[in-house]
Amino acid sequence: MYESDGSIMVYWHALDSWDGVGQLHADASSGLSAGTSSGLVLVFDIPPKGTNITVSEVLEQHHDAITDISAELGQAPDGAGDLVTADDAGTLCIWSTGEEFTLLSKIPASGCCCASVKLWNGIVAAGYGNGQIRLYEAATGLLRAEVNAHARWIYALDLAPQTGKLLSGAEDSFVHVWKLSRNPDTDNVEIEHCHAECVTDTQVCGARFCDPEGNSFAVTGYDLSEIYCYGRA
Repeated sequence: MYESDGSIMVYWHALDSWDGVGQLHADASSGLSAGTSSGLVLVFDIPPKGTNITVSEVLEQHHDAITDISAELGQAPDGAGDLVTADDAGTLCIWSTGEEFTLLSKIPASGCCCASVKLWNGIVAAGYGNGQIRLYEAATGLLRAEVNAHARWIYALDLAPQTGKLLSGAEDSFVHVWKLSRNPDTDNVEIEHCHAECVTDTQVCGARFCDPEGNSFAVTGYDLSEIYCYGRA
């Protein structure tokens, strides 16, 4: 870990020689979470000032390499988790953060890797290697929706926190924009397709919204030296 300008290393943590960090996530409330190839999630306590960084917890619920970690991007409903971790087998763990991390629910492996996961307004959005997007309740782990979104592996998901738009990018060269919402009468989770974009001859491996409303997004792909940006005309 370095100073913001990269000039000084303020902390280092030794892993086992066979292990490696697969995913990092920084959050103002929970500090820094690091997922390793052995399935461990390390939680670092980072003070507002100074360099007294410590490992506060090691979470041991996963048995496969951590692929993604995401924190709540909206307003979590009462009783819902505010952090989700995913692994190479497709297992998802939903956590409540605070003084200590508490496991609220564990969604079992589905036989397919979950490469990307996001959390918004108590909804877990997970993208899988079989091209599916699945939506779960962050409080209970209950599956609420399943969409055959892509023809090939989904590598990237992103959420626009102010609108609930979901961005998905996959190896099939397509980027899709979806809209997540809750029905106020039934509290059902709903997903609506809004836009599709084909990035010709490109296996999309990265996709992010450029603004919190989700009015523009950027994508890149394997062996691609450019970043393509899309916005409203």
